[in-house]
Amino acid sequence: MTLHQHQKVMLAGPSGQLEGLYQKGEAGKPAIVVCHPHPQYGGTMRNKVVYWIARAFEDRGCSVLRFNFRGVEKSEGEWDKGRGESHDASAALDWLHKQHPDSPLWLAGFSFGCYAGLQAARRDKRVSRLFAVAPAVNLWSFAFMQGDQRPFTVISGTADEIVPFEQVRANVVGQSNIRFHHIEGAGHFFPEHKDQMISALMTDVRV
Repeated sequence: MTLHQHQKVMLAGPSGQLEGLYQKGEAGKPAIVVCHPHPQYGGTMRNKVVYWIARAFEDRGCSVLRFNFRGVEKSEGEWDKGRGESHDASAALDWLHKQHPDSPLWLAGFSFGCYAGLQAARRDKRVSRLFAVAPAVNLWSFAFMQGDQRPFTVISGTADEIVPFEQVRANVVGQSNIRFHHIEGAGHFFPEHKDQMISALMTDVRV
């Protein structure tokens, strides 16, 4: 079990400074950026699901950076419909890689955070593993991920009230690099299924 001693950081983003919370992990273990849900609907790096994801990796000894997209809390800039936010995620990946150049670089996102974060990861071959929790496939096109063969864990609740479960499943079917985990009865924010979500997230992780 890792002690949770988060460091408040400000990192250089494409539209100004980005606010983050950073947990330094064990040497050589993966370093992972976690991206939060839709800023226009209250999404921040302090979102419960984002916190649960981050903590799950921290408990495994990973180094974790969660950050606020442009215009959220102390992060500078303005909402850019996912375009600029993907570049914010790239800046976060750059920052974390500089802190841990010898560690595997991973990326995780929740809801909208999957859309912005995966765009950044698609452009960045340093990222070796991907995680998407309740990816908002009904609101954003994830066609840019076609052909990507990196290991990819996708989690969806069967009772998701925001992102229809069947649409998520249809987006991942037939892709051999994707490990798809469904959580029976879980809603978008996993209010009563936190433990099952974390278990699914960690199922394919060996650290």
